[in-house]
Amino acid sequence: MNAQKEKLESEIAAYLKQHESKSLLRFITCGSVDDGKSTLIGRLLHDTKLLFDDQLAALTRDSARHGTQGDQFDYALLLDGLEAEREQGITIDVAYRYFSTERRKFIVADCPGHEQYTRNMATGASTADVAIVLVDARKGLLTQTRRHSYIVSLLGIKHVVLAVNKMDLVNYDQAVFDEILEQYMALAQQLNIDSVTAIPLSALKGDNVILNSQAMPWYSGPTLLEHLETVEIQATASQQGFRLPVQWVCRPHQNFRGFAGNIAAGKVSVGDDIVVTPSGVRSKVASIIRGDKEVNEAYRGHSVIISLADEIDISRGDVISAASDAPPISDQVAAHVLWLSDAPLMPGRGYWLKLATRTVSAQVSEIKHKIDVNTQETLAAKRLELNEVGYCNLSFDHAITFESYRDNPTLGSFILIDRQTNATVACGTIDFALRRAANLHWQAVTVDKQARSLIKGQTARCLWFTGLSGSGKSTIANLVEKRLHALGHHTYLLDGDNVRHGLNKDLGFTDEDRVENIRRVAQVAKLMTDAGLIVLVSFISPFRSERDMARALFAPGEFAEVFVDTPLEICEQRDVKGLYEKARAGKIPNFTGIDSPYEAPTDPEFHLQTVDASAEVLATRVVDYIRQK
Repeated sequence: MNAQKEKLESEIAAYLKQHESKSLLRFITCGSVDDGKSTLIGRLLHDTKLLFDDQLAALTRDSARHGTQGDQFDYALLLDGLEAEREQGITIDVAYRYFSTERRKFIVADCPGHEQYTRNMATGASTADVAIVLVDARKGLLTQTRRHSYIVSLLGIKHVVLAVNKMDLVNYDQAVFDEILEQYMALAQQLNIDSVTAIPLSALKGDNVILNSQAMPWYSGPTLLEHLETVEIQATASQQGFRLPVQWVCRPHQNFRGFAGNIAAGKVSVGDDIVVTPSGVRSKVASIIRGDKEVNEAYRGHSVIISLADEIDISRGDVISAASDAPPISDQVAAHVLWLSDAPLMPGRGYWLKLATRTVSAQVSEIKHKIDVNTQETLAAKRLELNEVGYCNLSFDHAITFESYRDNPTLGSFILIDRQTNATVACGTIDFALRRAANLHWQAVTVDKQARSLIKGQTARCLWFTGLSGSGKSTIANLVEKRLHALGHHTYLLDGDNVRHGLNKDLGFTDEDRVENIRRVAQVAKLMTDAGLIVLVSFISPFRSERDMARALFAPGEFAEVFVDTPLEICEQRDVKGLYEKARAGKIPNFTGIDSPYEAPTDPEFHLQTVDASAEVLATRVVDYIRQK
């Protein structure tokens, strides 16, 4: 009895050991609507006998209720779990499934085919090694097939399986398959996709999915599963120098200080020379801990804690690298950006950028062009809409450690986060640093802001007046400057209309131009504050994000937001220029308060309600504040 028990335990241990050593392949299925993506994965799971009895029972029940295949299994229902997906017969969200064969472990992402869910598809593709692009044999290459193939290329997936599905519906005609293959190879060449394996199949019938099809004797290549089990994934980052983005500083007691993270590239050994970027400080690896054991070396993909020979300052977001092969750092890069938000991307607006473990303030400084993902044509653009891809210049408030995405996906990919809502609004891949910008440094000067303010006998600051057109902000700002001047203060008033006669003469009133308008004025106000002046800025500045961007340029306590709060109907009554009337008649587009929004401040330093007090009284409140400060 004991011998049988020991034998069983030995077999279980051997099986588990074999399972641990299997390689893992992540792949996605993508393509146009109704090409059979969900059906293909469902067939894979069924034919590899990886479904439990309760799953088979549920599939039988759901096929009778929602299925489209009569008395047969509707394999797509294994993936389409949302009720809306089953009712419409489409995939909406990305569905992940895990399965394993004797040779390999797999994680598959079933991606939606509709254009409005392109962002969901990009999410699934971001971690994939292989992309299965399905094409309906009856329809050939469609717009969404080209769109998904472009995103596959953009995200650096090097291996593509062209699965020409529904061959049973074209009588397994080789000529149909050959024509589709020829068209796709031309597309692949255009997109720089080097590895394409074409397989004719029928997901519904099972042809060439697990077993070779008897109906297509003209095809002598591997089945889909055979290819997935044998495709070689070359991890280029494994051959690079060591890279460890620091996720956490581990300090369990005063005698140990380690740096935890997942190795993004290369290998590290005890005694290796390392450099920390962006600081450039150097040291040696003293120990490596993986799990609960000390090891002599670790490789890409391993989660480790390393300690160093020297006590140096390292924080989350820093990157520890091989000293002989340090990655570049820069505060400006060129990158491809896939926009994921319903609200458009506008250059100059501030976002949070997250790359590996580092988060910095960032903005898209310029959209070089956007790309028609269906034709790969480059088009001029001032904004990016939902699901559009643009080639952009990005700038950061701090230099970051990065690498080109094609060399290291971990240090070459990022997301942009809206600073107001914390929603992820874009993903992107870095191409290269803007070298000229990286070589620019702030020139130190002897006479600084404090010295310039001291000689004027005042404290430099910026008062930012915001409100609707006709709210009275320019009137109040003018009164404030007049009284400050009478008190001997050195001031300057930047008024919206006046600036548009010169500095911002080239800008219109679209949302993009409004963002750039405020960006330029904020920079000018910052320079004037550095000159020791009290700067008054009177602009509608309708968007909170741009006012927050302006505030971020100044030292704490140096910027005061003055919200001149006047109801819209009162503003229209005061409108001597007749602008509101023209806007309501459609003669002035993008007019704030009519067909362009105004985002009122949520926590201004001054909330001036003009209905309750005169402009003179409100101006006195602002002047008293400055004198107290």
